[in-house]
Amino acid sequence: MSVLRRSPSDRQSASAAAPREPTFCLSTFSANHHYEYAEGAAEAAESVGAQGKFWEMHDTLFQNQPALDYGSLLGYAEELELDLERFATEPDNHVYAPRVREDFISGVRRGVNGTPTFFINGVRHEGAFDFETMLDAIQTRMTNLAA
Repeated sequence: MSVLRRSPSDRQSASAAAPREPTFCLSTFSANHHYEYAEGAAEAAESVGAQGKFWEMHDTLFQNQPALDYGSLLGYAEELELDLERFATEPDNHVYAPRVREDFISGVRRGVNGTPTFFINGVRHEGAFDFETMLDAIQTRMTNLAA
């Protein structure tokens, strides 16, 4: 399975990969009305991604959802041995705000109203998110595409 970081070109690559190989493409969906630090955490993740450690920060943020304030984010960046000056500057200047906003708007247009939301080859997955259910849904979509 291919794992892509999201961008318009990544989405095109994901479409090109089907139907032979499933592709995982992540978009952020920072719903500020649900959590006050969501947008800042999304911008921080994008900043870290630019330093090549997106997935490490993604996992850290997911595991520490109650602690996404600025001080905590800076601590996570330090643990990941990032360029701290760059990390502190980019979110403060909202360098990645347009990308985060683009992901949010794209999600709203596709019917996303919370996280996690999964699409399998462009079709929203409405079932459970456990491993067996997701694997079955992916295999079903792949079988349907190959037929």
